[in-house]
Amino acid sequence: MRTIAEFEAAARERLEPAHYDFFAGAAGDELTLRANEEAFGRRSLVPRVLRGGGKRDLAVEIAGSPLSMPVLVSPTAFHRLAHPDGERATAEAVAAAGTVLVVSMAATTAIEDIAAAARAVVPDPALWFQLYLQPDLEFTGSVVRRAERAGVRALVVTVDSPVYGRRERDHRNGFHDLPPELVVENMRDGSGRVRDIEMSAELSWEHIAWLRETTSLPVLLKGVLHPEDARLAVAAGVDGLVVSNHGGRQLDTAVSTLDALPELAAAVGGAIPLVLDGGVRRGTDVVKALALGADAVGIGRPVLWGLAAAGREGVAEVLERLRDELDHTLALCGARTPAELTADLVR
Repeated sequence: MRTIAEFEAAARERLEPAHYDFFAGAAGDELTLRANEEAFGRRSLVPRVLRGGGKRDLAVEIAGSPLSMPVLVSPTAFHRLAHPDGERATAEAVAAAGTVLVVSMAATTAIEDIAAAARAVVPDPALWFQLYLQPDLEFTGSVVRRAERAGVRALVVTVDSPVYGRRERDHRNGFHDLPPELVVENMRDGSGRVRDIEMSAELSWEHIAWLRETTSLPVLLKGVLHPEDARLAVAAGVDGLVVSNHGGRQLDTAVSTLDALPELAAAVGGAIPLVLDGGVRRGTDVVKALALGADAVGIGRPVLWGLAAAGREGVAEVLERLRDELDHTLALCGARTPAELTADLVR
């Protein structure tokens, strides 16, 4: 079974250089991109022994969705740049793994087709939908209703993007738009026109309140790093947070997600679930995040590397690699379930 680093190497060989850079790159000097992974490397595990736990049970539930393991797939754009089968292949692999796929608003496959691909594998797949709240709230509402009709179980609102991040690899490569044969399918309006995704610095907690009145789905916020924002989110009645710095793609020199996690966990006090993404590459990373307060982790780039390298089978292998490593690490730390992981196991 290949490591995620080996999948990345295979993906780099197969992808157009500008497309690899789009997936791999980040904002500015890419310091936050590197910091996300380095934060895991700076921490050591302090295992317990002789605890008689027996066989492990990895299953968790987040925002009403069951996961076979505390690893879900974070939203990433443009999967058809990585492989012709794109988001359909990703959805099939994630459904077979029994975990959550957060479908990107910037998918190159329509949410309806992604849901159909997942349902061909399991009858009721756990799909969430990532949402950039658009200044045109009527159009935003229409996107939400599309996602609801497709059967998604939660909305994940990206809140760390009042403007686009400055990604210098894309500027050097002149990569500013999709090839003409691809479009962002979830941005089609009622006339069939594909709109651009707009970032807005005017978004506020009032827009989150509007969304909660618009839908009965659970609403999670993605991109929260400051503990005061976490407390405001709890007060606003949101259903969960994704501790994320957008994979380093928005604000360079932003705090790594693992470094931010303990304060955020203290701020929410268990009132709502926390999902951490950014830098997760090994089962040991998953255990460290769970021990420090996350209820699950999200992975983004590793799924793209698996998809680019081997389509659906590559995504499946990435997920099973992390499942196997997580189970193995739990055993070596003396834990039977994710809930048994505590902060004293990390130094």
